[in-house]
Amino acid sequence: MDQPSSGGPAAYLTSLFSLDGRVAVVTGGSSGIGRAIAEALARAGASVVVLARRESELDATVADLTALGCRAARVSVDLADRDALAAAADQAARPFGEPDILVNAAGINLRPPMDDLGPDVWDTTMAVNLDAPYLLGQRFGPGMAERGYGRLIHITSQQAYRAFVSSGAYGVSKAGLAALARSQAEAWSPRGVTANTLVPGFVMTPLNERLRSDPAMVESLAARTFAGRNGLAEDFAGAAVFLASAASAYVTGQALFVDGGFSTH
Repeated sequence: MDQPSSGGPAAYLTSLFSLDGRVAVVTGGSSGIGRAIAEALARAGASVVVLARRESELDATVADLTALGCRAARVSVDLADRDALAAAADQAARPFGEPDILVNAAGINLRPPMDDLGPDVWDTTMAVNLDAPYLLGQRFGPGMAERGYGRLIHITSQQAYRAFVSSGAYGVSKAGLAALARSQAEAWSPRGVTANTLVPGFVMTPLNERLRSDPAMVESLAARTFAGRNGLAEDFAGAAVFLASAASAYVTGQALFVDGGFSTH
């Protein structure tokens, strides 16, 4: 009988997907999809720094990850404040060193009708959803390229590709984020840094509070999927680990739809 190859399947999977020795920064990592991704990266071996605004949620996230035996730290910051964000980025690099992985999961979801969309909502939406990922990419991306390994992962939206349910400024910001990933891939992938997006369908998270409060809408959105259900934050764990790991070295500038078939139904 043939003998199994050296190390066996567990060793092979570890060589593909382990994040041991890697450092990840996750914005919006204290709730929703960002929280699920922060846990997934940490449990795959990465040291994780969570950036978000609410102190209590940050503390709870770090406590939960530490209880799982993971290495975790947190930085409280208003992502719309450029000066505060610059300081927070430097602070995020202190606990475990400069990051190898940046996940931009933080977002703001303001949806006034287009007739009522004013500069205040526009500016706030762009600051959080697009400017902050750009600024953090500029802060961490060149260092990743210099070291020869980096993973930039952005959470976008169906609204990056089509407008519905009052897409407004939100859709524009997410479309810009998809384009940012392509520009980052063009610039840094020759030096070992990939940049990709994860595209959710309708996911039951606090960001979607407005739609969650309408049972008929929730049901209709589930019916638009092949899977027959709306998404959960934990549905993004495996995809995030894949995009953060060595297994995705030849995947860059791409959009991975994690939406139960919503976009193709």
